[in-house]
Amino acid sequence: MDLSHFSLAQLRSLQDDISKQMKKREHDELAKARDEIMSIAQGVGLSVKDLLGSTVRAKTRSVAAQFGNPANPAQQWTGRGRQPTWVKEWIAEGKDKDLLKL
Repeated sequence: MDLSHFSLAQLRSLQDDISKQMKKREHDELAKARDEIMSIAQGVGLSVKDLLGSTVRAKTRSVAAQFGNPANPAQQWTGRGRQPTWVKEWIAEGKDKDLLKL
């Protein structure tokens, strides 16, 4: 398609039309994929959850706290992710982090 003869307004309109069409097709293809998955699951007598259950990992798992703030027992940390301010301050004072273990 030769676009060189289109005006800027026509190109913008075409761009909007393309964007709308892409969104519609993505929606349609997703719906088609869902229908196919449902059909496969029903064909073998399983729910989609049963079909995908062994390969889908839970998004959240709670992890037990490993460290506690001696000054405030309500403040606990699992040892994962960023260190809380109270842990950073404890270490900055030259104290061993292992002393905070629960």
